[in-house]
Amino acid sequence: MRNAVASLFAFAVVPLFAQPGALPAGGARDWPAYGGVPAGTRYSALKQINRTNVRRLRVAWTFDTREGRGDGQTQPVEIAGVLYGLTPSHKVVALDAASGTLRWRFDPGIAGRGANRGLAYWASGGEGRIFAAVQSYVYALDTATGKPVPGFGKDGRIDLREGLGRDPAKQSIVVTTPGVVWRDLLIVGGRMPEALPSPPGDIRAYDVRTGKLRWSFHTIPHPGETGYETWPKDAWTYSGSANNWAGMAVDEKRGIVYVPTGSAASDFYGADRIGDDLFANTLLALDAATGKRLWHFQAVRHDIWDRDFPSPPALVTVKRGGRMVDAVAQTTKQGWVYLFDRVSGEPLFPIGYREYPASTVPGEAAAKTQPLPTKPAPYARQVLTEDMLTNRTPEVHRWALERFRTLRSGGQFVPFAVGQETVIFPGFDGGAEWGGPAYDPESHLLYVNANDLPWTSSLAENQAGNSGRQLYLTNCGVCHGDGMAGAPPQIPSLVDIGSRRTAAEVTAIVRQGAGRMPSYPGLSSADLTALVGYVMKHENKELEGGEPARVAPRYRFTGYHKFLDPEGYPAVAPPWGTLNAIDLDTGEYAWKIPLGEYPELAAKGMKDTGTENYGGPIVTAGGLVFIGATNFDRKFRAFDKASGKLLWETTLPMAGNATPATYEVNGKQYVVIYATGGKGRASDPSGGIYVAFALR
Repeated sequence: MRNAVASLFAFAVVPLFAQPGALPAGGARDWPAYGGVPAGTRYSALKQINRTNVRRLRVAWTFDTREGRGDGQTQPVEIAGVLYGLTPSHKVVALDAASGTLRWRFDPGIAGRGANRGLAYWASGGEGRIFAAVQSYVYALDTATGKPVPGFGKDGRIDLREGLGRDPAKQSIVVTTPGVVWRDLLIVGGRMPEALPSPPGDIRAYDVRTGKLRWSFHTIPHPGETGYETWPKDAWTYSGSANNWAGMAVDEKRGIVYVPTGSAASDFYGADRIGDDLFANTLLALDAATGKRLWHFQAVRHDIWDRDFPSPPALVTVKRGGRMVDAVAQTTKQGWVYLFDRVSGEPLFPIGYREYPASTVPGEAAAKTQPLPTKPAPYARQVLTEDMLTNRTPEVHRWALERFRTLRSGGQFVPFAVGQETVIFPGFDGGAEWGGPAYDPESHLLYVNANDLPWTSSLAENQAGNSGRQLYLTNCGVCHGDGMAGAPPQIPSLVDIGSRRTAAEVTAIVRQGAGRMPSYPGLSSADLTALVGYVMKHENKELEGGEPARVAPRYRFTGYHKFLDPEGYPAVAPPWGTLNAIDLDTGEYAWKIPLGEYPELAAKGMKDTGTENYGGPIVTAGGLVFIGATNFDRKFRAFDKASGKLLWETTLPMAGNATPATYEVNGKQYVVIYATGGKGRASDPSGGIYVAFALR
């Protein structure tokens, strides 16, 4: 299949014909930022492609990166006829946006791994730069040549491990979602490990010309800073994460950057961070020029469920009391939308605080109350009950019923227990995911795609000692599970890994990271040897001598478990994934439809089930919502934005698990999506192909 795909989608190289100097700043016909514009609305005013002619869309060009299986989630940017994107190994490519031919390629000499959702662009006075993150580095590239800018940082790049108050050599930080640009500042977050040791999730602004750090905001407050009292007194010296991995949005006129943050480490057991843990799980409004906090809203207090914000916010305008109000909309894994006044931070729909159960795990102290918006209604189901279990066949229904009766299912914010699995619904991947919502300024509708299936997990007590098994359970079991089964394809199985990888390869992956997995530079050499030996099924001995191992928490997470039936389908009734249109003026739904299907079930008459979906929508003045996202059917679709009616669809060479973009060149509108696969079945095609469509 791979060879067939490569022959269908030709690779071409042409000389760079751009004039000396940089490209001009993006205009209304361009897609110059992740999310379309710094406000993150994923809206385009283009309307050449519209409701009446969208059925005439055909492939205009393709560009095959000719790289193997990856986790591509890139939404490209396009400025003045040049499209900039990333390959699965995080090389940067500049393509002619009208033909797909290659202008230049930047290879950093580093094998990038995992998600890399896009690039940031800056231009001023004839000078332009593309900012590309590869592992721990951010490069500034000349837009005309693709070469690193010598005066930026050291040799054209900055190292994000530096300047965090910790030993840089022992930190793991990568950028999965690009930073935002405001005037002459590049503002970035980063992805960190979800268990300790993990660096703090400082939000940092760098000079776009020199790479010098201009300001830093501590998401784990230092002594004397707001929120310090919500942590143990020394937490700022050892705790980590509370980071922005999902991206940001900027109000360019007001100079405000809106930053959603993630959970504090460790994700699921917080005995060493007792308190509300401000500013983890928080929407921050910061002065873009100084990093000063203007207002904040913490959506989850003392998070022990990994309920971090999953996507950038969208800056919107809504009608309230006969007047227009600039607002910020933030989606969540729980299936909720929060809406705030952009300046004051006042909620535009009421938020109530509900009491939730206390934790029964020794050492843990769950927050007593959590905030819950009263509107809009959630776009994903909230509590799993027996009547919601699958009826796909009588046999799988009986299986699901037996399995369900072994679980704890009480809805949101039920603390995990030791020895019995708890239902998380919607699951650990949402609800809303990293693709982000799209906002239509004409109708004030917000479009959100969502997953709608449960996952389960529990806690287990760690054992004393530093054996390879204990090191695995402490560091790796949080994702791959006690039994190494993982949650494929997002989290691969490590069962029998010794037949597929050498010890040297596994060691390199642990040190450098791979896919969703962060690197673990803080492991001592003795710990690393013991850990790899256990994973490879080599002799497992207690450590003797060498460097000391860190103390593990008393309890550990047992892994991410999808609630699937024995044939691999969700063990609940459909819909398993949806696309939703929410009126932000009223908080009511304009429409809601299933998104995606399993081709083999559809062939048997079980259609429109919805499926897991990753990658978001865009909306246009032509009356259309474009979205790929669906894991199993590899479809790219266009819906009527007013009604949700399907107007056009096509099958991509691989699943389009990325958010599309649209732009106009030489009077012709294009819609492009990065097709990569990698999130469905292991047998599905995967790689990296940009596919652009235009009217025939």
